[in-house]
Amino acid sequence: MEIKMNALKGLDIAGKKILFRPDINSPIDPETKKIVNDNRLKKNAATLQYMLDNGAAVALIAHQGDTQDYQNLIPLAEHAEKLSMLTGHKVSYIDDVCGPAAQAAVRDLPAGECVILGNLRYLGEELSTFGNFVKLTPEQAKHVWHVRTLAPLFDLYVNDAFSAAHRDAPSMVAFPALLPSAAGFQFFTEYEALSNVLNGAEHPSMFVLGGAKISDAFGMMEPVLKNGTADKILTTGVTGIIMHLARGVKFGEKQMQFLKDRDMLTFVEPAKKYLEMFSDSFELPRDLAFEKDGARHEVMVTAEMPDELFCDVGAQTIADYRALLATAKTIFANGPAGMYENAVFENGTKGVWQAIADSDAYSVIGGGDTVTSATKFVGKEKFGYVCTAGGAMVRFMSGKKLPLIAAMEQSYERCKL
Repeated sequence: MEIKMNALKGLDIAGKKILFRPDINSPIDPETKKIVNDNRLKKNAATLQYMLDNGAAVALIAHQGDTQDYQNLIPLAEHAEKLSMLTGHKVSYIDDVCGPAAQAAVRDLPAGECVILGNLRYLGEELSTFGNFVKLTPEQAKHVWHVRTLAPLFDLYVNDAFSAAHRDAPSMVAFPALLPSAAGFQFFTEYEALSNVLNGAEHPSMFVLGGAKISDAFGMMEPVLKNGTADKILTTGVTGIIMHLARGVKFGEKQMQFLKDRDMLTFVEPAKKYLEMFSDSFELPRDLAFEKDGARHEVMVTAEMPDELFCDVGAQTIADYRALLATAKTIFANGPAGMYENAVFENGTKGVWQAIADSDAYSVIGGGDTVTSATKFVGKEKFGYVCTAGGAMVRFMSGKKLPLIAAMEQSYERCKL
């Protein structure tokens, strides 16, 4: 597989000023405002350490929090402390994104040291909601304040933020248009792992799609079945219930109100279409679980279901899926099988993740709840590749060209390093 991007490894970076854009957005404790999971910091530390070990002076730009999770929008001082420990190099922090203080810090930065500039989400153009109101062209993005201020200070732009590749923020797409650009180690690893599933999956290839964010599952179904990436889609969670509704199964008021309140009934019509187009390619749960008087109960799926809220798949479904996954050569999984946070409903998620871990197939899993639950029940080391991306992964697997990918490929065409 040819990757049309410059790779960081092997470049002569000694004495160079590098603008580094990773994704180190981390979960934050709402009370202490401290980082509670440093997985993304660890994933990106290798690229940063390589640059510093090889004599580069690095200014790091990144976001933390957003309008939708404002409680996590904090300065990046602790991120700097953790990266100092992870890389063995001095990583300082300045609470200024691109003003005079930030510019001075970059100019004075010695080789082998890094400064993290202020949280990018301090700037309106970097908020994820900005694009809902203002549609910047790539050319316009080149002229926003932080891009036109910072770009002239650097020799090279390195991006390691595949997990944010679906964002068209200026920090992602404008700098590659102005500076020679290269992809970091984490970026290449994620890109290759997902590309291998999307374009070179060994068959049988099975997709396990669940979780509460069913727009992700429904965004992938048609493309991966139409292009032959997936041979089977095993549905769990709310996705499985929507597919049963499309088959004509009647659920009670509790389940229907749950779906209605979350605007999930809009997916019933697409489900009908996919079942008609790919009738032999879907596997649906044969039994479902609900809670009554604090205990777990399971029932087989029939034409008319009892008036209960079903929050997990049952033992028969776990057994069915285990048998299928044992025959797979490639497995892609996104979304837990149920409300695994509740011990009453953890069986399905635990059982499916264990089945994937026990399979001889090459497995790729990704998405926040997917990784969290897989780590809890099985351990990340049991899977072929664990992707840090969520939204970017889903869009990539849907066959969509991501803004960052397009920007990095265009940069490569202009300047092969």
